[in-house]
Amino acid sequence: MSKKEIAALQYVSSGQRIQEHLDQIADFLAAGGRWVQLRLKEVSTADYLAAGKTARALCDQYQAQLIINDQIEVAQAVAADGLHLGRSDMPLEEARAILGPDFILGGTANSWEDIREVYLAGADYIGLGPFRFTPTKKKLSPILGMKGYRERLQQLERKGWEIPVVGIGGIKLADIEGLLRTGLHGVALSGLINQTTDKKTLVKEIYQLLEMAPSGYK
Repeated sequence: MSKKEIAALQYVSSGQRIQEHLDQIADFLAAGGRWVQLRLKEVSTADYLAAGKTARALCDQYQAQLIINDQIEVAQAVAADGLHLGRSDMPLEEARAILGPDFILGGTANSWEDIREVYLAGADYIGLGPFRFTPTKKKLSPILGMKGYRERLQQLERKGWEIPVVGIGGIKLADIEGLLRTGLHGVALSGLINQTTDKKTLVKEIYQLLEMAPSGYK
C-alpha cells in the first residue's frame, strides 16, 4: 500500500439539489474540515463536472482535499485528489490503471470479503459501513454496528494488512469515541455535519476526539 495522507475526518456531500451539496461543502470547509467527497447521484455528467469544478475551487481556497464519488472522468477533469468507488462501480484495479499510483483511491466495503477485495486491488483507504441505518444511501448493505467493526478490524490485524479504514453510515457524535477504539482510522460523516447549526463547534469537537484516539489524528 502506498502511504498517502488520508484524513480522519471526511465529509460526504448530500442534498436534494446540487447547490445544497456545494453550500454544505463550503460550510464544512469554513468550519475547519479538510477532506470533501462530492457524491452526486442521478445527475448528468455535465452537471457533475460543473459541480466538481466549483468544489475544486472551494477546496483549493481552504487547501483541502477533494474526492469525487464514482465518476472517474469528472475526477480527472477537475484535477481531484482522489476517487471513491462503491461496490457496484468501476473495478478498483481498472481505476488505478487509468489514474496512476499518485491518485488517492478509496473503496467501499461491508463484508470481510469486500475488505479483502478492496485491499488487494490496491486502494489507499476503505470506507467500511454502514454503522447504522442511514437515509443517505438508497441501497443499504447489512448494518455492522460496533461488533461488526471490531470483528472486521481484528481480521485485518490478524492478516497484518495495514490500510486506513474509515467508518461511515449514520454515525453520531456520541458514537465516535467508541468507534475509534475498534481501530478505525477515522469517520466519514454526512447527516451529522449537515444537520448541525454550529458546524465550527462540531468539527472542533470531532477533531478533539480524533486526537485522543489510539492512532491520533492524521
